[in-house]
Amino acid sequence: MATCRVPLFLLACGSFNPITNQHMRLFELARDHMHSTGRYQVVGGIVSPVSDGYGKQSLVLAEHRIAMAKLAIKSSNWLTVDEWESQQPDWMETVVTMRCGTLSSRPPHHHVPPLPSGPAPQLKLLCGADFLDTFKVPGLWKDKHVEEVAGRFGLVCVSRGGLQPERAMHESDTLSRHQQNIFLVREWVRNETSATEVRRAVRRGLSVKYLIPDSVIEYIKEHNLYTEDSERKNKGTVLRPLTKQAKSFND
Repeated sequence: MATCRVPLFLLACGSFNPITNQHMRLFELARDHMHSTGRYQVVGGIVSPVSDGYGKQSLVLAEHRIAMAKLAIKSSNWLTVDEWESQQPDWMETVVTMRCGTLSSRPPHHHVPPLPSGPAPQLKLLCGADFLDTFKVPGLWKDKHVEEVAGRFGLVCVSRGGLQPERAMHESDTLSRHQQNIFLVREWVRNETSATEVRRAVRRGLSVKYLIPDSVIEYIKEHNLYTEDSERKNKGTVLRPLTKQAKSFND
């Protein structure tokens, strides 16, 4: 008797400043891997840009990042952009976004046809290999939030280059305890495209064709994004996660 696969949504949180082809490639790699386990059927992927309140240097307004993300995924029949996180007046912890992204609370997946009867859908966080290292940054994560992300939801982590997510898992008691809920995906086709390098190239008047979709390139030109002035935005500002968590720890 065939095993009934669990419907799975993949959620990627981040700046997407701007969204790149590599961001979208992560979804494709993760979907292939989760299908190969024989346990899951990926039914949707969600791009969730961070709020303007994040405070990161050079972060352009959420309305632009949302618009570029929507343009980028137009050719996909399974990816969607969710605006909830970006519209919050303050930065939201990843775990809060995940709670609000569950099908039982605030479903952002209304475009997906009704799911067949069977196992309840699950939501997992899609991330790059370097994301696991953020759990070790002092003051950035609460232990209970790491526990919830890894234990309740789970992660699909795409590794490329020389990054070693296995080491991050080994060095964290929490991640090690939930290793059965953390899926490591290896990207064998090297692609080191980063939004930082894209912004730098745009700022210097260099071509970014084939690094980001043409529609996103046109949007950037039309709205004059990623200039020397925009690069200085939030310069010297402490990231909101650090100030928010510090206040929480002290209260």
